[in-house]
Amino acid sequence: MTSLVIFEDDSKLRHALKVLLDRVENYKVIGDYENCIEAGDIVKKLMPDLVIMDIDLPGQSGIEGVRQIKEASPLTPVIIHTVFEDEDKLFDSLCAGASGYLLKNSTFPALLTALDEVLHGGAPMSPSIAKKVLKSFYKPRQNDYQLSSREKEILGWLVKGHSYKMIAADCFISFDTVKVHIKNIYNKLHVNCGREAVALALRDHIV
Repeated sequence: MTSLVIFEDDSKLRHALKVLLDRVENYKVIGDYENCIEAGDIVKKLMPDLVIMDIDLPGQSGIEGVRQIKEASPLTPVIIHTVFEDEDKLFDSLCAGASGYLLKNSTFPALLTALDEVLHGGAPMSPSIAKKVLKSFYKPRQNDYQLSSREKEILGWLVKGHSYKMIAADCFISFDTVKVHIKNIYNKLHVNCGREAVALALRDHIV
């Protein structure tokens, strides 16, 4: 039997979820609450197999509730069930330790599928949420810093650890010309030194 605890301030939705989940074979709601102020203590006491957590709760955000639960019972999975699609709440929830992020406009069968995935080690997300997560990891290989081909060449030498004199020799230009290019590179990258320029170049795949 899979035991669940629900944190949801909408009493009608909370009751509906409890009734529907209790009708599902091998599921049992052992606690349902309108706020998550004592979420950590509740989970530590009841030891549910899974927690369903809303975000916009009275007294304390569900995100903080997730943090409390993970501190009290690190292995207890928590799935966020919310109307919020904004990236801040999404990533704050995941960073707090949530195992999944499902929107309330999802169907009940979709919720059941998500619960099953969480119980088997998955990290289910509504399609629109998954797109946001994937987009956050995308880094274009071409930069938007408007560097000229020469500037990218010189930045490449900086990344390899070459000095200004070495760059001048490699590019067959004067030391002073290198300094001018470096200054322009710093301005376009909005950095103040070579170390910052190299770090940004590596992070954003500029060269």
